[in-house]
Amino acid sequence: MCKFRSLVFFLLLCSSAALAAAQGSSNGSRASSWNTLDGNEPLVIARGGFSGLFPDSSSLAYQFAGTVSLPNVIYWCDVQLTKDGAGICSPDLNLESWTNIALVFQDKSNTYPVNGVSMQGYFSVDFTLNDLASVYLIQGIFSRSPLFDNIPNQILIVEDMVTFKPPGLWLNIQHDAFFSQRNLSMRSYVLSVFRSTIVDYISSPEVNFLRSILSRKPPKTKLIFRFLGKDVFEPALNQTYGSLLSNLTFIKTFASGILVPKNYIWPVDASLYLQPYTSVVFDAHKEGLEVFASDFSNDIPFAYNYSFNPVAECLSFIDNGKFSVDGLISDFPITPSEAIGCFSHIGRNDTGQEKPLVISSQGSSGDFPGCTDLAYQKAISDGVDVLDCPVQMTSNGIPICLGSINLINSTTVIQSFSNLSTTIPELGIVNGIFTFNLTWSQIQSLKPVISNPFPNSNLPRDPKFRNAGKFMTLSEFLDLANNASSVTGVLISIEAVKKVMIQSSDSSVLTKFKKESSYELVYKVDENIRDADNESITTIKNFANSVVVSKASVFPQNQGFITGMTDVVNKLHAFKLPVYVELFRNEFLSQAWDFLSDANVEINTYVQSVNIDGIVTEFPGTAAKYKRNKCLGLGNNMPSYMLPVEPGLFHVIPPKFMPPAEAPNPILKESDVLEPPLPPVVAKTPTSDTGNGTTAPGPSARNGQHKLVAWTFLSYLTLVATLSLF
Repeated sequence: MCKFRSLVFFLLLCSSAALAAAQGSSNGSRASSWNTLDGNEPLVIARGGFSGLFPDSSSLAYQFAGTVSLPNVIYWCDVQLTKDGAGICSPDLNLESWTNIALVFQDKSNTYPVNGVSMQGYFSVDFTLNDLASVYLIQGIFSRSPLFDNIPNQILIVEDMVTFKPPGLWLNIQHDAFFSQRNLSMRSYVLSVFRSTIVDYISSPEVNFLRSILSRKPPKTKLIFRFLGKDVFEPALNQTYGSLLSNLTFIKTFASGILVPKNYIWPVDASLYLQPYTSVVFDAHKEGLEVFASDFSNDIPFAYNYSFNPVAECLSFIDNGKFSVDGLISDFPITPSEAIGCFSHIGRNDTGQEKPLVISSQGSSGDFPGCTDLAYQKAISDGVDVLDCPVQMTSNGIPICLGSINLINSTTVIQSFSNLSTTIPELGIVNGIFTFNLTWSQIQSLKPVISNPFPNSNLPRDPKFRNAGKFMTLSEFLDLANNASSVTGVLISIEAVKKVMIQSSDSSVLTKFKKESSYELVYKVDENIRDADNESITTIKNFANSVVVSKASVFPQNQGFITGMTDVVNKLHAFKLPVYVELFRNEFLSQAWDFLSDANVEINTYVQSVNIDGIVTEFPGTAAKYKRNKCLGLGNNMPSYMLPVEPGLFHVIPPKFMPPAEAPNPILKESDVLEPPLPPVVAKTPTSDTGNGTTAPGPSARNGQHKLVAWTFLSYLTLVATLSLF
């Protein structure tokens, strides 16, 4: 039998008047000028297609990019030449990391100097196009899913791009000098392509190549000079690319635009913090040069200032009130498409749709240590609807906001009170130090610690604020929330003019509240479920007014891919029970591959596919801005990049390469919901400071086991009874 219970519950306060005030439209497609060179919206360039998911430059990558991007998306192809002069699309002239060539031709590696550096591998110049017919493209970035490598992704030639009917085509010529040294003419090849294929953009970091085709290019084709690292030397001029930035008048003589790494525009220091923006865009536009920015990728760490939200990063390049680049080159073209088409030119005072409620999880705990003053202030300023306070009790009976009863999880307590470490089987916690072991003054002496949900990855949360902020008592939390006019509800708060909702995953607690109060109650299902039978929902309906479920209870996963969509939300809605879903995070590792490493895609799918009523999130700013995006409410006019994800990517993988099926999540049954009555109340033994940094132990039974459950529930019930004083 499954067990759906937890010791954590919270109170949710809502003001219907405030909610009504929050209703509004997304302002449609309000006209607003762009600060691009020509005043039109920026372009989206799909580097290698949708290379953030599928193998770079594969047919799957290009076709998928066309379905989830702006209608005028540009397809990018890095052109390499084969031994017999064919032009193929491959992100590097060394094919080893991007194909399975090492398995096909195990003894044909070679070593060449590339830009003055010796490089070993499998180079396109050593193979004919016919040789490469048996070589398949694979995912070259190890942090991305390798499952699509098992599909025969053949290497494409440039002429194949026409079959995809791209709205625009961009050819990047990175190594003309290398090919020339091997008696292969990239110039001749590109000129032959012009005769059969419409090419919108040609980019290269080599001045001589661009000059060589300037007089022979079609009028429609634009030449773009690509800047490499600032300290790298341009081979013909023997000047660094950084120095060439000061001679844009010269660049204008052979190019109509420049392509720069994004850190040329918004520099980022070694600690991943944004520095002031540069004048690159202003200077280039003054010379009549378009500016394209590269290196946008949702799954590679970018500046902490963006809170792991890739749409926010894109917006800083196109909608900052000062300048806009003319195009963004991205491995995930859906993200700049969203930024341009839906999230740009939105004012902080623009109203959004009422649903879903944005409910914080310990404040903005993705940006600051949870349940601190800074986390709550950030959530308020970002537009949270419902501010939460998970209540814990100190040894001297003071209710405080803290995400866990175990102080080790969110504080530096182990440095000061390691002697208080203990194990409590009832909580399933081994070697914990608990809030009821310390007085409030002792807890105040501790430093908070920001959460790190992915400790084995290179995605730590903002180290600058690792120990920032102060813990808060419940009364301090209430004062903060009550003074925030934008907050429409709080977790754990009672005001005379507002109604209260109480959430718990223990039905006995809710039953107790139902008997003794008029609060609205929310039931939390702690486990992932695939369904709920009618009896269980009917029982929940007897003591609760709404339900919280996990993300996986809506979209179950296998190997990081969603495998389908359950009917859990629809069934609960059929019983008139609103449904809140948790826990949303911005880090791409928290999302199924189907959501394309973009928190906005994930939120959009849950909202549009199943119409959830609330989002519980550690990054409330992302969800709040989603509610104000211009594309909501467009109905049949919804752009393709804002349509909800449909389960299906998992089934693209050939069956023989699919991982074993995981055991299905259980069905919620009535027996899982029903709980025995709360145990008899055990009087709490008074605690006192011992003078040496320790406190007296909590209440114990005669057998030495803590009667923690009874004491905890008594504390919360007493707490709620006294909250009316606020």
